[in-house]
Amino acid sequence: MSDFDWNHARAFLATAEHGSLSAAARALQMSQPTLSRQVSALESELGVTLFERVGKGLVLTESGRYLLRHVQAMGDAASRFSLSAAGQSQQLQGPVVLSVSETDAFFHMPGFIQQLQQSEPGIQPEILVTNNISDLKRREADIAVRSVRPQEADLIARKVKEENIWMYGHKDYIQALKNTPNIRPRLIAFDDNPRFLQLLNSAGWPISEADIQITTPFQMLQWQLIKQGNGLAMLPEAIGDADPDLRRAYSQHGVLITLPVWLVSHRELRTNPRVKRVFDLLAEYLSAA
Repeated sequence: MSDFDWNHARAFLATAEHGSLSAAARALQMSQPTLSRQVSALESELGVTLFERVGKGLVLTESGRYLLRHVQAMGDAASRFSLSAAGQSQQLQGPVVLSVSETDAFFHMPGFIQQLQQSEPGIQPEILVTNNISDLKRREADIAVRSVRPQEADLIARKVKEENIWMYGHKDYIQALKNTPNIRPRLIAFDDNPRFLQLLNSAGWPISEADIQITTPFQMLQWQLIKQGNGLAMLPEAIGDADPDLRRAYSQHGVLITLPVWLVSHRELRTNPRVKRVFDLLAEYLSAA
């Protein structure tokens, strides 16, 4: 089809993957009306209806489901093309996107960025802060810091260290727990409470659902809450031990969990000197953090 527009197909792909026009528009960083027009234009070009509206969301029609496979293949090809092109760049300047967790962003990235700007002022770091696993094959990031080793064959990974995770609380709250043996601890958990309880119980903590007083996946809020004496939350050892106001809780039970720290990048990007340079500098920085 000579008048086929990839931008229209990309709008269709994003809408199908995200389930709504608003979410797809945010992902593509465009306005919702523009995205809607592009999807409608593709439907007109193809002469088919791709979506049906169900409540506040969109559901693929049978034709949409059939065509989605082909558009996904096009999207994968476009991502491979972009990766190959990026891998050919020999310039030690330009943007490099790093995907890091909230704690890494807050506690590690300021120091690393300062070091990077001193040694490589031409490199422009872009920090994607998320506790989810970014899709490096779709170019959501060039480099990611993860606690799990990637399984994809076209990703490369370097294990930079292992970090111990303990429960921490404000020093006054920890002292109150020691002085009052029968008091139940107040726990600050993520949004997966059954897994959180299983982890604590397996470490020897006789904890129940009733002990979870606050739930939030936002790690910086957890950190502030424990600093204010509101309960206990999990933190990496290097972060918790460095805070003079915090103490480990129930350290007699031993470390709660030990997590590996992996630095991950797409294989083709290792031929890009600025990505390789950031990868190597970040691995060195995190191993000493």
